[in-house]
Amino acid sequence: MNGGLVRLREILNLITPSERKVAEFILQDPERIIGLSVAQLSQESGGSQAAVIRLCKSAGFKSYQELMLKVAGDLKDESNETGYQEIKGEDSIERIIENASNNNIQSIRDTLKILSPANVQKAVEAILRAKRIYFYGIGASNLIATDAQHKFMRINKTSFSFADSDLQLVSSVMLTKDDAVIGISYSGETPTIVECMKRARESGAATISITRYGSNAVSQLADIPLFISSTETEIRSGATSSRITQLNVIDILYLGVASREYDQSVNYLEKSRSAVRKARR
Repeated sequence: MNGGLVRLREILNLITPSERKVAEFILQDPERIIGLSVAQLSQESGGSQAAVIRLCKSAGFKSYQELMLKVAGDLKDESNETGYQEIKGEDSIERIIENASNNNIQSIRDTLKILSPANVQKAVEAILRAKRIYFYGIGASNLIATDAQHKFMRINKTSFSFADSDLQLVSSVMLTKDDAVIGISYSGETPTIVECMKRARESGAATISITRYGSNAVSQLADIPLFISSTETEIRSGATSSRITQLNVIDILYLGVASREYDQSVNYLEKSRSAVRKARR
C-alpha cells in the first residue's frame, strides 16, 4: 500500500510553513526526489533538513526512506489514475458527469492507499463485541451515520444515530464499556463529535473515528482511527467526494461484520427484506 503523495496532500494545510515548502516541492515534481538524500532534498526544496524529517513524521512515515518508497510506488500507480478535476462554470453536462464521477473514483482510490487494514480489522472486532453501536455525525456526516445505522440494523446490530446534536450529546453520557462509538467528521474538528468522543472514552466504550488523514481532535480521541482521503477545494468543498469515501468505509465495516457472522447475517437480511416487501404491498 503506497499513499505517500496522498498523505502529503492531505496534511498540506496542517503543517508548518517550513514543512509545507518541502511537501509542495515533492508534490510539484515527485520524480525528482527519488534517490535524493535528506540533505539534497533540503537544498533543492529550499527547506531545512530538520523540516524534511519533521515532514516525514507529520505524514506518518517511520523514516525518510519510507517516504521515498511510498512516493516511488505512487508514481508507478499513477498511469491508471485520472487525478482530481475542478468543476468550472463553462463545463458541459458531459464534462461534469465525467469529472464528478472521476473525482469520486479518485477519492476512493486515494483512501485505499491510507486506510489501515489492521485498524479496519480492529474496528470490525470492536463492533462485533458491542451490544450497542452509536454513529455520530453532524450535517453531511449525519447522512453517513444514518446510512450506517440502517445497514447494521438490517443484520440485527442494535444501532443508533441522531440528527439532533443535543440527542447525540445526551446519548454519549449514557454509554458503557459494552458500547461502540463511530465518530464521523471529515475535518475531525466538529465540536459536537469531539465532545461525544470525549464522553465515550470516559465511559470505556470502544471509539472509532472516520476523518480526513492527519492529526485532528476526533482521531486523537479514537481507540481506532480510520482515515479517508478527499481533497476538497473550491466548488467541491460541499462534502461531495468526502461523502463517497465515508460511505465506502461504512460499507467496508458493514461487510466486515456481516462476513464474520455470515449465516446469521443472510438470515437477518432476508427477514428484513421480507418485512419491507410486505409493508409496501
